[in-house]
Amino acid sequence: MTDKIGPQPQAIIFDMDGTLLQTETLLIHVHERLFNQLREEGLYTEPTPPVEIMLGCLGMLLEDIWHRVMPGGSSAAHRRADELMLQYELEGLDAGQGDLYPGVEETLRELHGRGIKLFVASNGLEDYVRGISKVKQLDSLFDGLYSAGQYATASKVDLVARLIQDHQLETAWMVGDRSSDVEAGKNNGLPVIGCQYAGFGRDEELAGADALIHTFPELLELLPSK
Repeated sequence: MTDKIGPQPQAIIFDMDGTLLQTETLLIHVHERLFNQLREEGLYTEPTPPVEIMLGCLGMLLEDIWHRVMPGGSSAAHRRADELMLQYELEGLDAGQGDLYPGVEETLRELHGRGIKLFVASNGLEDYVRGISKVKQLDSLFDGLYSAGQYATASKVDLVARLIQDHQLETAWMVGDRSSDVEAGKNNGLPVIGCQYAGFGRDEELAGADALIHTFPELLELLPSK
């Protein structure tokens, strides 16, 4: 489903994990290491949860992720997991781990070249979102990187609302792979493009999206012809 959904927007707002970044290519290296360290510090005594549980939580706030991944963990374990996750993800990015989805950089450059403002709205930590943008050399393409970690927003709805207000956006599209992205777009009056290529969530999560894409470059097909 790639029918055009209206005139060219002033801006496009992207989720990060499962939309721009193929997160499992980074997280697979972080997951076991994180739980090994928690056990070494005496903060967690159970076997390492399957990485698939973590991947299924992508798009949630970190607090909610840890409640799902290690429901019996203490608040101290959850907070330490926040620290370790960020540390190990940044180290992994610097080591060359973590891939963008095919066509992401080229498509973002094309959108930027058409004069569309590009933003990220992520439920992740600020340094994580900024680290990906820097390591993948996308900094110059984005007009703003918004993260729940930076603004302490309770939901992506609130984060996108702040972004729209800060930049006085009149027309924008929301692009993401989870129900939180659909909710954030719809509650802020934006058309939503659902990304079906990540596979982290269930198909019904994207119910209500105005269009679905199966590869990132398909986004260009939704724009009016030049």
